[in-house]
Amino acid sequence: MRIISVDSIKGDELLARDIISSNGFLLIPAGTKVKRDYVDRLKKLDIEYLYVNDDLAREVSLQESLEIQIMDQFQGSLRDILHNYTYHNDIELVEIKKVADDIIADVMKDSNVIYNISSIRSKSDCIYSHSLNVCALSIILAIKLKLSKSKIRDIAIGCLLHDIGMLYLNVDYSGIKLETCSKEERKEIKKHIIYGYSAIEKMEWLSPTAKDIIISHHERLDGMGYPFHLKGNKIKIGSRIAAVCDEFDSRVYGIMSNKMKVHDVIDYIVSQADVKYDYNVVNVFVESVAAYPTGTIVITNEREMGIVLRQNPKCPTRPVIRIIRDNNGRNPEDWIVKDLTKELTLFIVDSILE
Repeated sequence: MRIISVDSIKGDELLARDIISSNGFLLIPAGTKVKRDYVDRLKKLDIEYLYVNDDLAREVSLQESLEIQIMDQFQGSLRDILHNYTYHNDIELVEIKKVADDIIADVMKDSNVIYNISSIRSKSDCIYSHSLNVCALSIILAIKLKLSKSKIRDIAIGCLLHDIGMLYLNVDYSGIKLETCSKEERKEIKKHIIYGYSAIEKMEWLSPTAKDIIISHHERLDGMGYPFHLKGNKIKIGSRIAAVCDEFDSRVYGIMSNKMKVHDVIDYIVSQADVKYDYNVVNVFVESVAAYPTGTIVITNEREMGIVLRQNPKCPTRPVIRIIRDNNGRNPEDWIVKDLTKELTLFIVDSILE
């Protein structure tokens, strides 16, 4: 199973997972042969990507993806909790603690887990998917930084709620890019942290760490963040972790920014270590995220094209790939698999977004 854009549909792919509408109706069941005629219809439904099985996807498995597991298990619960929540009434919101505990339990099942971006996100569920991703990745980093169990839990809860202020915005942010929107729109979007903090400030069950994440996840070490332009050690560890995870997920999925390749986002965050982001947090982040997610089409330094079959847990920049086109542009007749932890002169120079 792999992910392709609807524009890449050739007509010989089999749908690997059901396509569900934003209101929960089954549109196209798994196992259906995807036809070129579906493209316009899918685009009208704001469906941009599909899970498919085809010749390239053989032995590519996304079933073990932590991201997909968390989306399948918790996206509905998080959506219901936030939908039922009313301003300054935290009775329903307290249930978010159980979601955080369950995600922590899932993450801790595998101490060598590599976060592999491999899910499809609809516009209607963007805020929930984003919050779950930021939460799960923050848990991984907090564990590797050897923070206490209580601190990890507080960070998880804070990350699930870090964008709760988005629910109170007076603008439709779903299609907005911060680089090109008006000053008024940008000003309103930045208010989400104030709206969010105002909503939860007096909730006694929420820890100071969780509350700080909600208001400080856009602060940066160089003082160029907001709302308080905090610098250096004035930014607490939970918010430093959330800042990196929020930036990563936002840029990979194009949330209010142009969508970027995973390895390019990683390179950007590394370039800002000790400038905008905590150096130690960035170090464990790099160790924890697959630079070339499973199912990605990649180009090697030997001008071969390959597809990522699986990850090497202790080396997230050097996965196992299958060669699908040789350096002469031909499709190999034999099944050629290369483990980049063993092929030491071979490395990936780019990836292709289909």
